Formats: sequence, C-alpha cells, structure tokens
Amino acid sequence: MEYRKLKDQDQDESSAPQDLESLRVKPVDLTKWKLKSAVTIALTVFTSSQAILIVWSKRAGKYEYSVTTANFSVSTEADEATVYIKVEALKCAISLAALARIWSNEGVTEDNRLSAKLDEVIVYPIPAFLYLIKNLLQYYIFAYVDAPGYQILKNFNIISTGILYRIILKRKLSEIQWAAFIILCAGCTTAQLNPKSDSVLQTPFQGWVMAIVMALLSGFAGVYTEAIMKKRPARNINVQNFWMYVFGMAFNAVAILVQDFDAVMNKGFFHGYSFITVLMIFNHALSGIAVSMVMKYADNIVKVYSTSVAMLLTAVVSVFLFGFHLSLAFFLGSTVVSVAVYLHSIGKVR
Repeated sequence: MEYRKLKDQDQDESSAPQDLESLRVKPVDLTKWKLKSAVTIALTVFTSSQAILIVWSKRAGKYEYSVTTANFSVSTEADEATVYIKVEALKCAISLAALARIWSNEGVTEDNRLSAKLDEVIVYPIPAFLYLIKNLLQYYIFAYVDAPGYQILKNFNIISTGILYRIILKRKLSEIQWAAFIILCAGCTTAQLNPKSDSVLQTPFQGWVMAIVMALLSGFAGVYTEAIMKKRPARNINVQNFWMYVFGMAFNAVAILVQDFDAVMNKGFFHGYSFITVLMIFNHALSGIAVSMVMKYADNIVKVYSTSVAMLLTAVVSVFLFGFHLSLAFFLGSTVVSVAVYLHSIGKVR
C-alpha cells in the first residue's frame, strides 16, 4: 500500500514539469507568429499605398508612362504591360540579391540553390499565365461596366478564393469563418457604394460572366501559388520567387508585343516616367514579394483580409492627401469589415 502511494507521488511529481512545459509558448511558434504578422502588415501597407501612388503618378488626369513596361518594370499614355514587366524584373532582381546575400553567409545548399529540376519549374508558368489572362480581361470588362460597378464586381474574388481554398487545398473553414467571408464581401461592397453604383445592376450578361471568370482566375491563381510555395516548405522563398517572376516577365513581354508594341516603339520603354512612377514600381514589386511571403508563411485567407483592410486604409489616407470625402456607406462598410475580421479570428477550426 505504501509502495503504491510513493509510486503515485513520483508520477505526480514527474508530470508536473510536463504540465508546466505545455503551458509555455514555444519559441518556434512565437517566431512563426511574428513572421506571419510582419508579412501581413507589410502587405496591407504596400497594398494601401499602391492606389495612392497610382493617383500621384497621373498627370492631367492620365498616365504618361506605359503600364506594360512598368509591369515588366506600371501606363496609359505609358502602357500597362510595360509597367508590369518592370515590376516583374525588379522582383526578380530583389530575389537574386537576397539569394546572393544568403549564399555569401550560408553557402549554397540544396534548398537555396537556384538550379531546379524540370518537375519543380514546370508549375511556375501556370499562375503567371492565369494572372496575364485576368489582367487582359480587365480591359475588356470596361466595355460592359463602369469603374464603380467594376470595383463592386471585383469583390467576387473574396468568395471565389474561399471556395477554391476549400476545394483545392482541402483546408477547412468553420461555419463562423464562412459567415465572416460573406460579411467581408458585403462590407467591402458597402464601403464602395456611391450614387453611380446602381449601374452595376444594369450590367449586361457578358459583364457578369467576365467578372465571375476574372474572380475564378484570380482565386485559382492565388490558391495554386500557395500550393506551390508550400509544396517544399524548406525551399528558400527567394528561389521560388525567382522562377515565378521569370515566367511573369515572359508573359508580360508577350502582352507588350500584343497590346503596346507600337506605343513602346514610338515613344520608348521609359516614356512618361517620373519619380512617383519609379516609387510606384518599387511599391508594386515589394507588394508582390509580400504576397508571396504571405502565401508561404500564412495563407490566401490572410491575404484576402489584408487587402480588404488595405482598401479602407487607402480611403482614410486619401482624406488627408486628396481631400477625399468619406460617405456614410464607407463608415458602415468599414464597421462590417471590422466585424468580419473579428469573427474570422475567433472562428478558427479547433
């Protein structure tokens, strides 16, 4: 009997340190949380500042640079494909610079070497191609819907991302999180309402189809990118970014040939660029890298909430910079978005 008591006492004492250990926050988990928070905040800030820089880059109500050269490096007298190609090139250069520093400090390893097998590289053109098609559709949809209507229809992206996230990545969302997603979509739509918003109800069938296709393309590209980034967790993110941006440059080069070749040949690759344009290109590049980091260390759901909050932040900052007047709809929409973010945070699957 006495032996049993002593044995039970020993078991209680030995379990005490384990209980205390389980209550401690593991350093690794805390580090991951800090990294996830940092990249989410960075994405929100970069995204919110994008619209501000784009407005600043306009001269006399129009763009003077080519937006396609700026995305191979951001136009409209400068065309859009050139902006995109420059953005992709800058992201590529930043990734290579980060890799060079890593190689200098840590040496070349299996996870950070730039060379890759065909079965790894072959997946990277897919999201780049999907984004190209979505960006091209962006031009044609304006034949059927005006700018305010387009901003509202863009909120289909929120719902499509949630559905594809569940189907493709097999990630579960709780009922509260699904409700939060729908509320988020309603909040973003409400915040964007203005006297011209009723025109979205008169959008022809072709406009609705294009909006839904664009939402599905954007959602699928995002979810697919997350799958790529997380397929090899130990693979250095800069290597993954490099290969993704190389194909992004290639597809944007095709867009320039198809869409802006004459304008680029006649006016030059850097026509109409200003200091603000250069800042905008850097912002787009850093925002793109922040997105990939969110995909790697967080997920698409975090990205959706981050960009939604960024929309509200942009409007608030625009009050001070451009004299933008906040409407009652904006305040109501902001409140709804805040509620959605809160519901998502407390509704995580146990």
